[in-house]
Amino acid sequence: MKKQIPTAAAYIDQLPEDRKTAVTNIRQCILEHLPKGMTEVMSHGMLSYVVPHSIYQKGYHCDPKSALPFMGLASQKNYIALHHMGLYANKELLDWFVAAYTQHSKYKPDIGKSCIRFKRMDDIPLQLIGELCSKINTLQWIETYESAFIK
Repeated sequence: MKKQIPTAAAYIDQLPEDRKTAVTNIRQCILEHLPKGMTEVMSHGMLSYVVPHSIYQKGYHCDPKSALPFMGLASQKNYIALHHMGLYANKELLDWFVAAYTQHSKYKPDIGKSCIRFKRMDDIPLQLIGELCSKINTLQWIETYESAFIK
């Protein structure tokens, strides 16, 4: 079992040197653009940005004891992963992001269902990440989440 890292600072401190700056910059961008009401926590071994139970009492449908996830940031073996649940739940948001990515990077985006993978530390589109963070406010995210995942 992996050792739980209790804080964002501790998470960043344990990263390899080549990742510390990139993760710190992405984290700062997220914090500057995170919708009001959402908070940063450590969850699932990564930096997570959630709607706390004080705002959305139901919690995450997969584990109601957990706050409603919105975004996550993790350093993986070969890339930095930015998870944005809105990309998974809202096709219009995903289409916007893919189209906008080409304006912010000379490379095509490497995207999974909700995961954006950054393999080049010198080509992380921080401005676009900021725009993505602020595209959905907290109440819009709750509505999107419920319409996409709660049946």
